[in-house]
Amino acid sequence: MRSSDAGKGDRSHLSRTADNGLKIVVVGGFGVGKTTLVRSVSEIRPLNTEETMTRAGETVDDLDGVSGKSSTTVAFDFGRISINDRTVLYLFGAPGQERFWFLWDRLFSGTLGAVVLVDTRRLADSWYAIDRLEHHGTPFVVARNDFGGPQHTDAQVREALDLPDHIPMITCDARDRASAKNVLITLVAHLHSLSTTARARPAGGRAPDPAGAPGPAQVPAPQAPVPTESAAL
Repeated sequence: MRSSDAGKGDRSHLSRTADNGLKIVVVGGFGVGKTTLVRSVSEIRPLNTEETMTRAGETVDDLDGVSGKSSTTVAFDFGRISINDRTVLYLFGAPGQERFWFLWDRLFSGTLGAVVLVDTRRLADSWYAIDRLEHHGTPFVVARNDFGGPQHTDAQVREALDLPDHIPMITCDARDRASAKNVLITLVAHLHSLSTTARARPAGGRAPDPAGAPGPAQVPAPQAPVPTESAAL
C-alpha cells in the first residue's frame, strides 16, 4: 500500500477532539471511478493499492468500456474527510474486478453505509455490489458517475438496477471535489433519516426491507448533525 501520487499534500490534520469515526465503503464495477472519488474528496493524501495492468490480465478482466484503463486497484483505497471537529468519515474504495470481489465482505465489516458508484454505460456491472450490500443489510446510496455516455432517466436507471424509491440516487463527477462531497452528504443524510425513523418506530415494530432501510439494530445513529454545503465537510 502506498500514498497516492496525485501531487496533493495533506489538507488537514485530524482534530484532537475527533471521537466519532464512521466507516464508509465506495463500491461498484471495474473502472467506474471509485479510486478517483476517494482521491478527489480526501482531506489527506489517500492510500491506494493501484498497480499497472498487464497483458496477463486481459484474459481475466472484462475491459469492455474501459479499454483505455492502465492501472487498477488490487486491494482497496483509503481516504478521510471530517464532517466537523468530532465526526470523521473513513473512506474505503473497494476493488472492482470480479477476481477481487472476495475482499468485499471483509471491507463491509463494521461499515455504517456505502456509496454504489455506477457507470450508466455498464449498469450490469453494479448488480453484484447492490446484491452484496442488501445481503449484509448495509444502507447505501447510488451515485451515477458521468462519463458522457447515453443519457438515461432516473426512472430507467432505477428500473435497470431494481432500485427501490427510498434509496437516494444522484448524478456526480467523481473527479470534482465538490461533486464527490455532495455524494457523501447525501449518504450521511440518508443514514440520519434511517436512524431517525428507527428511533421513532415502536418497540417490536416490523423492520423494513433490508435493501437500504435496515432495522434499528443495523443503523447506528450518526453522532453529528446532517452536513450541508456550508458545513465543515
